[in-house]
Amino acid sequence: MAKKTRKTIRTIPQDRTPIPEQAPADRIRNFEEVALGYREEDARNEAERCLLCPDPACVGACPVSIHIPGFIERITENDYRGAYDIIADANLLPAICGRVCPQEDQCECVCPVGDTLEPVAIGRLERWIGDLAIAEDWHNTPYIGPSGFKIGIVGSGPAGMACAADMAKAGCKVTIFEALHQPGGVLRYGIPEFRLPKKVIDAEIENLKRLGVEIECNTLIGRLFTLEQMLGEMGFHAIFIATGAGYPSFMGIEGESLHGVLSANELLTRCNLMGASEFPSHDTPLELGSHVAVIGAGNTAMDAMRVALRSGAEKVSCIYRRTRAESPAREEELHHAEQEGIEFHWLTAPAEILGDEAGRVRAMRCIRMELGEPDESGRRRPIPIEGSEYEFETQTVVYAIGTNANPIIGQTANLELDERGYIHTDESLATSMAGVYAGGDIVTGAATVILAMGAGRKAARSMKSYLGIRDSDVVYQAERRESEGKRFGIDLAERNFARVRVA
Repeated sequence: MAKKTRKTIRTIPQDRTPIPEQAPADRIRNFEEVALGYREEDARNEAERCLLCPDPACVGACPVSIHIPGFIERITENDYRGAYDIIADANLLPAICGRVCPQEDQCECVCPVGDTLEPVAIGRLERWIGDLAIAEDWHNTPYIGPSGFKIGIVGSGPAGMACAADMAKAGCKVTIFEALHQPGGVLRYGIPEFRLPKKVIDAEIENLKRLGVEIECNTLIGRLFTLEQMLGEMGFHAIFIATGAGYPSFMGIEGESLHGVLSANELLTRCNLMGASEFPSHDTPLELGSHVAVIGAGNTAMDAMRVALRSGAEKVSCIYRRTRAESPAREEELHHAEQEGIEFHWLTAPAEILGDEAGRVRAMRCIRMELGEPDESGRRRPIPIEGSEYEFETQTVVYAIGTNANPIIGQTANLELDERGYIHTDESLATSMAGVYAGGDIVTGAATVILAMGAGRKAARSMKSYLGIRDSDVVYQAERRESEGKRFGIDLAERNFARVRVA
């Protein structure tokens, strides 16, 4: 076989391959996906831009450590199934992560191509392979020998799904408990279909079920039964809590109890999960009015604004106390919102929500801001401008300023919580209850899908160690063999033990 010529910045395609999109004027009238995905020739062209670095920084920057140059090289070789196999070894949800993960702040951020040109579009390539796998019905279901252990997962979002997959592959009988009536967690209720189609979520969940994972919906842990009951009479050997952090935040200003004030989570859940945008065909009402104001400028705010626009609002405005430069939203989401006609009111903060005689929102009293010195977040602190208050007409106010931990688990279990109400864990993601682990947003606060998946996989490694299940990825690392040695031919890192349940 001829030796491949080493690629350089000068020999690769210079321009990042664009992704086809719906025109803004068309897409604001439907919930179909905005970014249409690469064609085969697009994917092959973009894959050629990867330098196939011998020591790839992108792998270390990926929270689940996908071997990125490996799967991209397979694309250039027309071995698309091989590319999928490499991704699927680390990531159960490639079609999802390729759409919603902030690759620009992770793997693409450290791509050396980006030092001179635009970085390789790793996320778009991952999405293309994930979509191809769904279309071709590819799935990797290994032979699984039963271990005899029973695992409970609380929450069916990305952290719970990732942990469930790894524990199922380890031979455990895994059951996911989901409070809502459909699985997927924030992937289903929090992300609109124009960014993440439900058919993609369904296909990825089906891969999880092929591993033998059972999903029980309409099951609220802490109300139907407790963690203590799961570990006791229900016979679970270990539990992973992945409930996310969906409890909304408000500002505490006057008027928040008026009709027409809601959280972004409520708006998105009504539309994404309960069909409110199709009322009265579905039973869930929405009643947005003609003008919707969304407070906040993160990704959830962008989703809420764009959903409101597609759900009948004539005008949608973003109210944010800093400037566009400080917005935490992805650049792509900001750009799409601007294209769709969202009005942005930067350096503006609400001071009071005003109501009419019927107790419904009629306007907000806002104040203009200026930026001072950086605060603890590293962004410049917004400072009110004296005498700059004005009235801003709106019929609906949506809060998208962050979320908190849902208190139910903390209230009903003997778990140590931190000062913010999130579950406290050690470095292995073990909680204060033996056999109970936690990860994702319920531990860190709101983060990304791929970081939640990374936490789920980390928790699975810790749970396998706790249960004494052989984990070849951990046990047979070269550095462990050298540092710990063997006894009777068994690596000392295994430290197997037998669990004894006292009657």
